[in-house]
Amino acid sequence: MTWYPPATLSLLLLLLLGQAPLNRSQSPGTKKLRLVGPGSRPEEGRLEVLHQGQWGTVCDDDFALQEAMVACRQLGFESALTWAHSAKYGQGEGPIWLDNVRCLGTESTLDQCKSNGWGVSDCSHSEDVGVVCHPQRQRGFLSERVSNALGPQGRRLEEVRLKPILASAKQRSPVIEGAVEVRYEGHWRQVCDQDWSMNNSRVVCGMLGFPSQVPVNSHYYRKVWNLKMKDPRSRLKSLANKNSFWVHRVHCLGTEPHLANCQVQVAPGRGKLRPACPGGMHAVVSCVPGPRFYSPKGKPRHKEPRAEELKLRLRSGAQVGEGRVEVLMNRQWGTICDHRWNLISASVVCRQLGFGSAREALFGAQLGQGLGPIHLSEVRCKGYERTLRDCLALEGPQNGCQHENDAAVRCNIPDMGFQNQVRLAGGRSHEEGVVEVQVEVNGIRRWGTVCSDHWGLSEAMVVCRQLGLGFANFAIKDTWYWQGTPEAGEVVMSGVHCSGTELALQQCQRHGPVHCSHGTGRLSAGVSCTNSAPDLVMNAQLVQETAYLEDRPLSLLYCAHEEKCLSQSADHMDWPYGHRRLLRFSSQIYNLGRADFRPKTGRHSWIWHQCHRHYHSIEVFTHYDLLTLNGSKVAEGHKASFCLEDTNCPTGLQRRYACANFGEQGVTVGCWDTYRHDIDCQWVDITDVGPGDYIFQGRNETGEVGYLVVFLWPAGDSYRANAELSLEQERLRNNFI
Repeated sequence: MTWYPPATLSLLLLLLLGQAPLNRSQSPGTKKLRLVGPGSRPEEGRLEVLHQGQWGTVCDDDFALQEAMVACRQLGFESALTWAHSAKYGQGEGPIWLDNVRCLGTESTLDQCKSNGWGVSDCSHSEDVGVVCHPQRQRGFLSERVSNALGPQGRRLEEVRLKPILASAKQRSPVIEGAVEVRYEGHWRQVCDQDWSMNNSRVVCGMLGFPSQVPVNSHYYRKVWNLKMKDPRSRLKSLANKNSFWVHRVHCLGTEPHLANCQVQVAPGRGKLRPACPGGMHAVVSCVPGPRFYSPKGKPRHKEPRAEELKLRLRSGAQVGEGRVEVLMNRQWGTICDHRWNLISASVVCRQLGFGSAREALFGAQLGQGLGPIHLSEVRCKGYERTLRDCLALEGPQNGCQHENDAAVRCNIPDMGFQNQVRLAGGRSHEEGVVEVQVEVNGIRRWGTVCSDHWGLSEAMVVCRQLGLGFANFAIKDTWYWQGTPEAGEVVMSGVHCSGTELALQQCQRHGPVHCSHGTGRLSAGVSCTNSAPDLVMNAQLVQETAYLEDRPLSLLYCAHEEKCLSQSADHMDWPYGHRRLLRFSSQIYNLGRADFRPKTGRHSWIWHQCHRHYHSIEVFTHYDLLTLNGSKVAEGHKASFCLEDTNCPTGLQRRYACANFGEQGVTVGCWDTYRHDIDCQWVDITDVGPGDYIFQGRNETGEVGYLVVFLWPAGDSYRANAELSLEQERLRNNFI
């Protein structure tokens, strides 16, 4: 994955104009909008409104960015980028419903703005207006959320927590065992254990981010409770005699995503003046954390799931525990259609991956469209299934699903306390700044900065995710223009190296004694984060289908050698005599994310290569590596971005980027860029590699695209590829970016 720069003019204008409250979905009482027309896409097109059961257009008179902002928010997007006049997206049909639309920018729907009135217009369809929205959807748009699923109780039962009782439980992070406390109308209450069941525990654990629960030693907890009740100084004794201290009864089936979906008795029965929980005590729950959330001091409560059991992953999510749901079937990863997708089925996915229950089930490919087949549709889980494949479902193609219907999920995850151990200081917004971390120095916890030696996107990604800010946009090595916190100016962490899967920077490898080559000051590490990003994925099947070996004369490789596309042994050959053996293939890079992929440097910074006579917008766009089966690298290659464009787009999606005439370069969301096998550097130089079985790995210099394909290369010049092993690194298996 890579990142899209957030500072655009439209977003700045949005801040100046004031952002209206987010409209989560179009309620039945508001007029519906849509974007249509030739070249339209989900976030752009001719603006049409439904009035009196008939779709009509909007005239471009007086229409500007403020009006586009309102329309885009009503359509479920975060903001507008621009608008288009004079029927850019084709002339509509039927009535022109609105003319001279004038919005303040704070309206939640377009029909709240001033206009000439419905159907009052002096325009023709040659003046139909179009809008271009930012591709990022509003959080929660077109989804089933826990907060939306709750009844009247849901507005009062706000959250749940475990209060640890045992000394060992208090030292753990996250807390996995303790008395259940429910936040009710702003106050924390404990739950009476009368009729408390393991189904109740399952729901509580799911809300706290844990996939399962285990029984507790109730006799021991009863003994502790009785001792406290006998202690005249115990505050618990006086609280327990008050009805306001208790949530009286809870009855869950075990499949609910939230405690408020269960039958809950908050107040005591009418006419009952006796204590609320006579003879009882607080309910105690013990949860089982998923594999990623074991405390370093604790031992696993159960074995981690085997790789073959995790034929499921989340992709393109900005945070841990969220993403597009993908399943591995018939040796190929594919998506799930959102027809009948709900919180119960989403919770089965979350628990299978080691998270808690689902807090949101998302529809309409909100976290990006997948690549490949749509394996399942109309998934119907009961809630207790161990894996998604235990649920009833139809095969994806049976009901005409497209990737625009890909289902996604946001899961509950445990609170590890990591978010309070890092902060950003000095930036222009809360999403950027100098990285300041809290570490223990001589037994004392203190704040300081991070040495920027070897600081990169993997480390920046961990920081952004730890803060809940999504993806890393930039990893910054010199932060002289940002003023950090004065008392945190000393470097307390150096030599940081992250794999990218860590939940916190403190989990990454780093120096023991701090050693920073440039000391403190302006060269501390910094980051810039963003909530939406491109997701670049290479088409492994095309690599497999197009790969072949070529013995290429040195006389044809001067330019490639100049651009360092050959292995080092080529430096010592008797040019121009001899040849190099090349593994050639075509590559197709899809952007499956939620933002267009653009080069980070503008055209003024692109590098001209005289030999090949073209510009490189990204000096190294893709790395190609050949590995032994145990992971040792035996050969490598790279491909620069001399032409990054929308080679092709799906039907109905318009190309935005083209290289002709020194044009803008990039890859639009949903489109792909293709590099053919017969162009220079589209290869791996394997002259020095002997016959055998090897792994071919492609990864982007942007840091967050990776896949593994195993190629079987027997002795001799023959070559064959095995599509079965379209494996991904473990860090990509569960959305560990």
